[in-house]
Amino acid sequence: MSTRCLIVDDSARFLEAARALLERDGIRVVGVASTGAEALARTAELAPDVVLLDLDLAGESGLDLAPVLARTSPSAVIVLTSAHPLEDVRELVAAAPVRGFLHKSRLSGQALRDLLGPGPGSPEH
Repeated sequence: MSTRCLIVDDSARFLEAARALLERDGIRVVGVASTGAEALARTAELAPDVVLLDLDLAGESGLDLAPVLARTSPSAVIVLTSAHPLEDVRELVAAAPVRGFLHKSRLSGQALRDLLGPGPGSPEH
């Protein structure tokens, strides 16, 4: 069973690159969103296993959106991503209802699986 992922980012270029990269690495990208409202709608509609959520959405904060997503879709695991180094946002990430943080430059299917750990949705081969 492959992990079903929703990518939330305001950069169309990153959405396209991340989708291609994750799908090549065996992660099933079920949808993308570029705003908080789209993210909430897509999460409710698609019920992804993982929401890859950018910290900086245009005019919005992924940190503000994370608790709303966690409340409205408790089965989805939220992973924050950013081009900012973790050192700059460590305390904010630690306080958020998320599984963890992946720097955009380190994004891969394996890095995402490592962060998620064993359990439902992890590959069995």
